[in-house]
Amino acid sequence: MCAYTVSSDTLFALILLILYIVYFTITFSVNNNMVTIEVLTGSNFKKWKEDIEFAMEMANVDLSLVTDKPGELTITSTGDEKLVHAAWMKNNRICLLSMRSSILDHLKSGMPTDCTAKELMTAISERYRVSSNANIGSLLQVFFNMKYDGNGGVRDYVIRMVDYQTKLKALKVDLSDTCIVHQALNTLPPEFSIIKTNYNSQD
Repeated sequence: MCAYTVSSDTLFALILLILYIVYFTITFSVNNNMVTIEVLTGSNFKKWKEDIEFAMEMANVDLSLVTDKPGELTITSTGDEKLVHAAWMKNNRICLLSMRSSILDHLKSGMPTDCTAKELMTAISERYRVSSNANIGSLLQVFFNMKYDGNGGVRDYVIRMVDYQTKLKALKVDLSDTCIVHQALNTLPPEFSIIKTNYNSQD
């Protein structure tokens, strides 16, 4: 069995990821105004959707979020129809880029790829519709029974744990960052014991 050597930089990155992933945002300037989009982590869909809609409206590229794709151009299409079509296509590209760049990579699996911005928003809305009957016990059971099995990187494993943390937080169950750190460290295999040792030795 091979041993893993973890540098202090890797340890630092791991701890930062655990503590701050839920606060990741994307900020950019639109018409001399700063606009922030909170990265979609799973349970913050409502806030993410509001940020996307506000940012796209501020940038005046929200056409494809609120309207369906116009019909294909033909040889009989008028000049106005061509302008509308071109504007919609440009809006759609910008909206799709903005949406996909503000979603954590591991959440993109299963999302439609060949679609409009409006269709993508609908698909994401269906996935993250919050049910008042959400089973908190089930989420807690899955979270506390998680084990790192070597599939994927440790980073992805930690992100999945944080995803459960944010889902539970949305249901008024607040797991502290310290809890997440200890749960992550305690469920890593022996090969990663140096991470736990280094963390526990910190002041």
